[in-house]
Amino acid sequence: MDLIKKYFPDLPLRQMEQLGQLKELYAEWNSKINVISRKDMDNFYERHVLHSLAITEFVTFLPGAQVLDLGTGGGFPGIPLAILFPETEFTLIDGTLKKIKVVKEIAEALQLQNITAQQKRVEEWKGHKFDFVVTRAVAPLLKLYYWSVPIIKKQHFHATPNGIIALKGGDLIDEIKELPKKSYAELIPIDFYEEAFFETKAIVYVQG
Repeated sequence: MDLIKKYFPDLPLRQMEQLGQLKELYAEWNSKINVISRKDMDNFYERHVLHSLAITEFVTFLPGAQVLDLGTGGGFPGIPLAILFPETEFTLIDGTLKKIKVVKEIAEALQLQNITAQQKRVEEWKGHKFDFVVTRAVAPLLKLYYWSVPIIKKQHFHATPNGIIALKGGDLIDEIKELPKKSYAELIPIDFYEEAFFETKAIVYVQG
């Protein structure tokens, strides 16, 4: 939690408490279901929570906004973002039922009223559309683009137009080049965190 306090010193107490409960909750579930690797559990707040919250450096989600966490796994980046933006609606989907079970249980334990979790592949989504799609290490950008563009609302009310916000690592230039020419992509290195883990990490914003 020291890392969270370092970069988010002014968070309200309730949100700090919810973030503080995350490691114990995930450790308990990890003993039953392998959601997070043991190595990553040792660096839980750096590699999962702080990494997820990097998105807040790019956009501040507004009350009433609808955000889809595509391929959420055990709930990242969706759960930390839902804690920080309690008036934004988050839908977390993943194709693996046991991971969605963990997401639902943790959201309930934290009394997060702004999370809906479903076992679903994005290709099967038939519901409402979203302002933003967020992901973390799910798929190449081109796949994310074709999955996400049909379910992103055309009208936007954030200063940043609606689009995909992907947390990714490594060399991303080739992935960006593969995107359709009509799209717009922006690469934002996560250099606002000092830890070495983030040296190869970036946010990629894509607008259809």
